[in-house]
Amino acid sequence: MDIKVDKHTVIVFDLDDTLYNEIEYLKSAYKFIANDLDPANRKSLYRNMFAKYRKGDNIFQYLANNYKVEVKDLIEAYRNHNPKISLFDDAYQTLTDIKRKGGNLAIITDGRVKTQMAKIEALGIKGLFSEIIISEALGTEKPNEQNFKVVEEAMPARIYYYIGDNISKDFVSPNAMGWKTIGLMDNGLNIHCQVDENLKEEFFPKFLIDSYKELNIV
Repeated sequence: MDIKVDKHTVIVFDLDDTLYNEIEYLKSAYKFIANDLDPANRKSLYRNMFAKYRKGDNIFQYLANNYKVEVKDLIEAYRNHNPKISLFDDAYQTLTDIKRKGGNLAIITDGRVKTQMAKIEALGIKGLFSEIIISEALGTEKPNEQNFKVVEEAMPARIYYYIGDNISKDFVSPNAMGWKTIGLMDNGLNIHCQVDENLKEEFFPKFLIDSYKELNIV
């Protein structure tokens, strides 16, 4: 898929499961917590935690029941640890190609400011983006149009793109606002499944890609 980019182009990205797999953040947090609770047995504890997660068990309650720790402190550690995560293949190349062609970049993501900014810092991409819109700071979450209007106000342009993954909330507003929308297909590891049953046509992206390798920045 060719995307013609110049100084009048703004390309906006979601963060979780769009620039990296969010499950990697979960794994990073679990490893941090396991090492903090039981350094000598951190690997086996992590293995048990992840197995229980896959079963749908309440991990934090399990840990609170077996270690001298409170659930609220575990949640705090999960949200505020320094994550070890990495970008999807070819994502960094796509971002730098957009910048090289004179395009402008932004992020619109739901979540807490501290958590989301830690992810962006860990991915090494903060400096590439002119605007980073995080729902906690704005007070509204996707699909609220306000999250997208903030970008339009801050970054006037002729054409806007939004690249995301979550059909239930990522595309309906930018579609209504005349943006071009691109959906990144689930690689089988997404935390939130892309269930599209009973959704109206306006919720779907205009284009679908399997990976960033399919985007050709021209």
